Amino acid sequence: MQRLKTRAQYEAAMAGGTVSRTPHFVLHRAPLEARPEAARPEPAPGRQAKGLHVLFAVRDEPWIGAIVPKRWAKRAVTRNGIKRQIYNVSADFATRLPAAAHVVRLRMDFARAQFPSAWSDALHDSVRGELLQLFEQARR
Repeated sequence: MQRLKTRAQYEAAMAGGTVSRTPHFVLHRAPLEARPEAARPEPAPGRQAKGLHVLFAVRDEPWIGAIVPKRWAKRAVTRNGIKRQIYNVSADFATRLPAAAHVVRLRMDFARAQFPSAWSDALHDSVRGELLQLFEQARR
């Protein structure tokens, strides 16, 4: 499994649309293309399309990225823990996911009243449970 690194990769994956969603997370998926057809510059007559930027060099395995905004997870410990769980759960599903670009996005905060600690066992279990649900829905 490859990780998304550039903004262009994230934007391409997010443009693909929503595959599955849980109360706190959403999974976006897009096929692996160099660029959308409309965004590709046409080479001048008699010239080859030289220097086109290929977003996804490896095309035979899934790519994964995580977006955990400060708006929904204020503390860095919480954001890092959620990202770690996203990458761990996605690694478990790597063989069952199609070769495409995937982005898991946190879309709602975990209630601080219910999870007062920045990264408690209860929060860890809740995040992992939802991510398992998210990837299981996407697999179907």
